[in-house]
Amino acid sequence: MKSIIPFLLLIFLVSCSAIRVNYDYDRDTDFSKYTTYNYYPDMDSGLSELDTKRLLRAIDSTMRVKGFLLSEEPEFLIGILSRSYQAPRNNTVGVGLGGGGRNVGGGMSIGIPVGAANVEREIQFDFVDSQKDELFWQAITVSSLKENSSPNEREQKLQALVVKTFEKYPPKSRR
Repeated sequence: MKSIIPFLLLIFLVSCSAIRVNYDYDRDTDFSKYTTYNYYPDMDSGLSELDTKRLLRAIDSTMRVKGFLLSEEPEFLIGILSRSYQAPRNNTVGVGLGGGGRNVGGGMSIGIPVGAANVEREIQFDFVDSQKDELFWQAITVSSLKENSSPNEREQKLQALVVKTFEKYPPKSRR
């Protein structure tokens, strides 16, 4: 019973979170030939060292569940790039002045931002064939980022992000 509670919490986080994922892949790729993976050895993910470790643990557990093996001689490599940015504010208060008469008019409006700025994190996952050195699958995720999150919250957020990102890998064939 205790092991099902974290799983249900994870499903709840995935369903409620605002993680957006965009996918792209090579339609001519035979995804069934890829069973082993590893990471680029000199990869700079753009995340902190601790967040990178959390992310790699989450990917490893998700890939293991999907039947993929971490290998020293992989069939594909995973590259990870990340960046944080300030999302544009959608909340503003408008203040306007206007006047007119006798066919003369004028006006002015000012938008005043309300609330704190949202920080978003974009993480790009590239799957590259290790023999051909060709990209065959890519996912780009965008999610909110709270800089002052606890280590446990960061781990849960990254796990939810990986689950959401990899739910459509490998893609279903649409030929």
